Amino acid sequence: MSDSFSKKENLKKKQQKQKEKALKREERKTSNNKGKSLDEMLLYVDVNGQLTTTPPDQQEKIEINTEDIQLGAAPIIEEDPQKTGIVTFLSEKGYGFITENNTKDNIFFHINNVSGEIKKGHKVKFEKEKSQKGFSAVNIQIVK
Repeated sequence: MSDSFSKKENLKKKQQKQKEKALKREERKTSNNKGKSLDEMLLYVDVNGQLTTTPPDQQEKIEINTEDIQLGAAPIIEEDPQKTGIVTFLSEKGYGFITENNTKDNIFFHINNVSGEIKKGHKVKFEKEKSQKGFSAVNIQIVK
């Protein structure tokens, strides 16, 4: 028994698609960039660190000093342990707050950490220490 006209047409279309697919597959195989080195692919790095196909002689050049390149984490800059500030609050219960001159932070202190008699408005120098509830001032001395 013979096939109908539409079945023949569908079969032709299917064969045509298979041929096109095989051609595309062959084309991909011949123009494949997988496994090639960067030199073979002709890629360069531009001034922003991006890969580009523009050769370096046509790109803008920037000189970089190798000593300026920092590897790893940024170095921690040591602070001066002696801070200065003004006593802004003093309670009768034996504690108060010092406003630090540089950062304008309020730092808690207890009267046991003060050498001498202290009053509100005195200029003081002290050391900052991390406590359970934040920073606190220790070794407090009055500056004249």
